[in-house]
Amino acid sequence: MLLPCNVVVREEANGTITVSFMDQEAVMQVVDNPDIQELGKEVKGLLLRVSNSLNSDD
Repeated sequence: MLLPCNVVVREEANGTITVSFMDQEAVMQVVDNPDIQELGKEVKGLLLRVSNSLNSDD
């Protein structure tokens, strides 16, 4: 199975870096399978953790 996990990394005009992730929960809603939809929720949660860690000042 292929799980589309598109990630976009770009440098803004002010020199900051932006990292964006595809919303897996929204993408998996098109599949009429509760197991796949649940997987989309799990992946979204993991990607949010990654995003939050990139945005932290630790």
